[in-house]
Formats: sequence, C-alpha cells, structure tokens
Amino acid sequence: MIKKGLGKGLAALIKDDIKENPSISGIIEMDINKIQPDKNQPRKIFDEQSLEELALSIKNVGIISPIIVKKKGEFYEIISGERRFRAAKKIKLKKVPIIVKEYDDLQSLEVALIENIQRENLNPIEEALTYKVFQEKFKLNQEKIAEKVGKNRTTISNAMRLLKLDENIQELVMELKISQGHARALLPISDSKIQMEVAEKIIKEELSVREVEQLVKKIIKEQKESNIKKDEKIKQNSKEIYSDISKQLNQILGTKVNIKDNKNKGKIEIEYYSEEELDRLVCLFKKI
Repeated sequence: MIKKGLGKGLAALIKDDIKENPSISGIIEMDINKIQPDKNQPRKIFDEQSLEELALSIKNVGIISPIIVKKKGEFYEIISGERRFRAAKKIKLKKVPIIVKEYDDLQSLEVALIENIQRENLNPIEEALTYKVFQEKFKLNQEKIAEKVGKNRTTISNAMRLLKLDENIQELVMELKISQGHARALLPISDSKIQMEVAEKIIKEELSVREVEQLVKKIIKEQKESNIKKDEKIKQNSKEIYSDISKQLNQILGTKVNIKDNKNKGKIEIEYYSEEELDRLVCLFKKI
C-alpha cells in the first residue's frame, strides 16, 4: 500500500511507465558487474546484519523484486534496490533481475527517496542530505521539495536544520545512538565541543528529549551570564587603560585630558583655561 501524500508514489512512477514502455521496462537478467550504485543514493548506511539476512533470503528464494536501474554509459546505475544489489554480491550472484528506466537525475533521486521513505529505511540525516541535494543540485526550494516527497515545508525545514550540527553529532544520529529529537534539542548550542559533551551525556545517562531540552536551556543561560561577566571585565579593563593614558597625557601636556571611548572609536579632549594656555599647547603641538 502506497502511503498517502507522497505525490504519485513509487508504484505510480514505476507501474505507469511499465504499461507505456514495455520494451524499456521489461524485466531482464543482467551481469551484476555491469551494475553500479548511484552516488546520490539517499541511503548511506546499510546494516550489516540486515544485509546478511537478506542475502540468505535471496540465496533461498532468489530476488523477488527487480532492481530499478538506468543506463549510464556502458553500465547501469541503480535507482532503487541497492540493498538487494549488495546482498546479491555477498552471495556472489553473477546475474540479477533489473528493470531499465529512462529517468533523468532528478527523477532517479525522487524515486529512490520515495522508496526509502515508504519503507522507512532512511535515518534523519540521510533524509536531510537528500533534501540538500534537491536544493543545491536541482535548485529546488523547500516548498518544491515538499511537493516532490509529499511532506509539508516545515518538515523539510526541520530535517535540514540537523545539517547545522557538528558532523560528529550527525554521525551519532545516523548510527541511531541519539534520536532526531535529541539532535534538534542540541541546535541552540553553537559550540561543537559542548554539543558533543551533551551528546555523550545523552548516551551515557539515557536522557530523554525533555531532559536534554532543560539541560541545553541551563547551558545557554550559563553561557549568557559568563559572556556578560566577560563584557563587564573588558569594560572595566578598558576604563583602567584609558584612565592611565589620560594621566600620562596630563603629565605630558600639563593640563587635563579626557578620553571618551565608544567601541574602538572616540574622542580625546584637551582642556585649557586661558588664551595663554591655548598658545602654549599650540606651540607644544607644533614642536611634536
């Protein structure tokens, strides 16, 4: 059953084409060495135990669902079915059933993504990286991406925000060591080192998403307080420095000197109390 809201859906994309182009879409046996994965494949992580189980199933009953490919030079690039391809290689099959499609790169990515979403095979980072390909390679905005995959724009936006996390955190999400909810809770923390410290705490103490949110709020509050203290200390140090400079200028010029600083820009005010003193200062500046 195709999930609702996924546009035409994988079944429509494939079955309609089979009816219209039987000569193109018929199942054929192909040398496995002529088939290669697509570098834009949404799925990046393949569970080894799951592949072993699939390989055993293929060994016993064969490949029930053909691998969907497109012609690329002298080879065939996988659109859908990389797990079956990998499992077949494990048991050293020489040929596998394929269906050849005349899809462009955008259609290929769309089909691959829809299939993985329908089977819930993608982890949140893999899904976000695929949306990034839609955005950067095919110049689609988030609304267009949402239309392509049958999701709302907010879902796409929230998914892509995960790519702002440190790569080490993304790895933990891909390995399912922390959840998407945990990862989103870490986003307000800008320091990648602190992000990682909190992530390790999540794993070690098995924190809930709610607990992480509270912890992050506490960290952000402490950082703000620390920054305020640093700013105050810098201001105090600046006052002391400018006060010292004023005293030195007082001694050099023999009159009161005020320094007014405003974020690395300011004024030096030299006071005089008579025309004679003004003449003295002008003469002094001429000598300098």
